[in-house]
Amino acid sequence: MDKPRIESHPGILNGKPVVAGTRISVELILDRLAAGETPAQIRQAFPHLPDGSIEAALAYAAAMMRNESIIPVHLQPA
Repeated sequence: MDKPRIESHPGILNGKPVVAGTRISVELILDRLAAGETPAQIRQAFPHLPDGSIEAALAYAAAMMRNESIIPVHLQPA
């Protein structure tokens, strides 16, 4: 079986990255993990989510962060 892919199309969730063949966004998966849900709970909530999708979403997010440019901002104390 092929690994799940993350893809983006303008007509699906306004172009947000999603697990291929679904309307489940990387953002949704990350939000649920950040809220404390386990991968098993996410898979239970979305039984049609292909195996490996959560890992694919995390890998995609890591790749996006790796390519992010950081511009330090120094704020003055209020």
